[in-house]
Amino acid sequence: MTVALLVLLPALGSASVLGLRRRPHGVGAAAVGAAVATLAIAVVAAWAEPGLAWRWSDTLELRVAVDGFARVMVVLIPVVAAPVLAYAAATVAEGRTRLLALLLGFVAAMELLVVASDLLTLLLAWELIGAFSWALIGHGWRERSNGAAAAQAFITTRIGDLGLYVAAGMTFAATGGLGYDDLAAVDGARQDALAAGLLLAVAAKSAQLPFSPWLFSAMAGPTPVSALLHSATLVSAGAYLLIRVAPALEAVGWFLPAVAGLGMATALAGGVSAVLQSQAKRVLAASTSAQYGLMFVAVGVGSTAAAGAQLVTHAAFKSLLFLGAGVAIHAAGSGDLGGMGLGRVLPRIAGLSLVGVGALAAIPPLGGAWSKKEIGAAAAHSSVWLLLGVLVAGALSVVYAFRYQLLAFGRSPDDDDIDRRVEAQPTTPERWSLGVLAAITVALSVLWLPGSSEVLERATGGELYEAPLWELAVTLAITGAVAAGVVWAWRARRLNPSAPEGLLAAVADWYGLAWLSRVVVVDPTLALSRGLARFDDRVVDAGVRGAERLTRRLSRLAWGRAEWSLDAFVRGLAGAVGLGARGTRAADERSVDGAVRALAALTIKGADVSGVADDRVVDGAVEGSAWLVGVGGDASRKLQTGQAHHYYAIVAVGFVVAAAVLLALSS
Repeated sequence: MTVALLVLLPALGSASVLGLRRRPHGVGAAAVGAAVATLAIAVVAAWAEPGLAWRWSDTLELRVAVDGFARVMVVLIPVVAAPVLAYAAATVAEGRTRLLALLLGFVAAMELLVVASDLLTLLLAWELIGAFSWALIGHGWRERSNGAAAAQAFITTRIGDLGLYVAAGMTFAATGGLGYDDLAAVDGARQDALAAGLLLAVAAKSAQLPFSPWLFSAMAGPTPVSALLHSATLVSAGAYLLIRVAPALEAVGWFLPAVAGLGMATALAGGVSAVLQSQAKRVLAASTSAQYGLMFVAVGVGSTAAAGAQLVTHAAFKSLLFLGAGVAIHAAGSGDLGGMGLGRVLPRIAGLSLVGVGALAAIPPLGGAWSKKEIGAAAAHSSVWLLLGVLVAGALSVVYAFRYQLLAFGRSPDDDDIDRRVEAQPTTPERWSLGVLAAITVALSVLWLPGSSEVLERATGGELYEAPLWELAVTLAITGAVAAGVVWAWRARRLNPSAPEGLLAAVADWYGLAWLSRVVVVDPTLALSRGLARFDDRVVDAGVRGAERLTRRLSRLAWGRAEWSLDAFVRGLAGAVGLGARGTRAADERSVDGAVRALAALTIKGADVSGVADDRVVDGAVEGSAWLVGVGGDASRKLQTGQAHHYYAIVAVGFVVAAAVLLALSS
């Protein structure tokens, strides 16, 4: 039951929020309360490791369990969701109730995904998070561009989702089951198809090349949507599934190298793209692809534990950074980094954002630094080239992290009048939301403590590698040097916040992949759907409407021709009935009425006789019974002395009499 509550509580919370739509002041508390309740259940479930199964048919069974890395994820999701919901309740005015309900529904779907123990249950949850993400990204549906962005994100990820269906089909065809434990039993060509399908699905969900541009489309949603999707839910679904199933696919020789190569390419490409962005949320979106690329590298070199650590730390600091960006955008009235420089007017928000930036840039002793250290150690264990790639990706993360912080929350050297440009100050719920996420980010510094490695290895089933001292020293030296260079460039006003042009613009827009995906995938899909809709309207529906009109005309024609015949028949029938009625009336007067009159006379005579019998027999019996009852009452009244022992005696006598009667009858 505990594992079911992980899904039911946020789902019921979503329904309750919708039920409070006429009381908008209570929806925020209801939403946050549902998330907190889910967190409490998640902690219990992570400790107890419950499971549940429901047999669908003789061969299919839906299974959920809180085991392995799911124990970490079921807690992580509501931990991040609760402050995000509080932020949404405080900042979103239009459609607040709908947004909070959708966010809670999304949390429920994500909890179902992480506790799924078979591919069928996983597919159900996979479809749900896709549907919820589309609705959340297109929340501001009155603006046509938001609907287009939601469609692009949805269609792009749906291409990858097809791979999961292929994987499920191959598994069922080979084993007759769909459990995660069945994956290792698949062999031959089906095993290759299974691995390819899973790689396609997880790459699309986690925004790896060539699917990365959909994250830019997702920025159309409100800031809380971006914070939740990019941290512990939608984007993390791919990496989580990869961590769960990668050990079962180690026998596929090309799979892990392909995962590592894909992740490395995305980490480098995403890092360069993030450096070139001029919009705050787009910087963070590109960095999300890059950071998940590092998780793919860790899985590809055999360290699912390092990937799991990076997933956890990234969820905390990335949600913090997105909410901080939302505050900055709200205050400045725009997401343009060139128009911010809010450090002087928003010093507390700037400080909280700096915590997230430090974790993103891997500054010790924050947990983000520890997870990247472990990824570097795993890469070094596999290949020196992968280690160099991780170091370059890390250096790029320092650049875009500090560039974002200095442009968004550094002091603007050009505008001493910035106080007048600030449109709104952050509310108390906004500050508290950022404060909670910052505290979680700092708390993850415990990963540096002894014993954390063993916990992660047990949770993920993976292995962590010892990082040599020289590697850590080189990493720190590169981080420090790059950070110093970024600060110098900012002071020298060489951090160009304007939108790039020409070739750089194409690089910033994911190397033209955003345009390519629209031209090759999204626009043809939408055109096909519109064409099918027109075909439905003009051909299918037109055929139905034509058939309806033809049927009506035929019915009217048939009725016109049949009306004369029908009327003649009715007139004839009426004449026959009239003739029969006249004959029946004559018979009625002569026979029936006579019988009735005779019966009435007989009834009157019978009544006279009954009256005499009633007076002499019935009334006499009644009067005699009344006399007998009166006599009995007088006798019994004498027995009513009011003394208990008299009554006991009467009862005893009654029992004796009854016993005697029974004995007599038995003999």
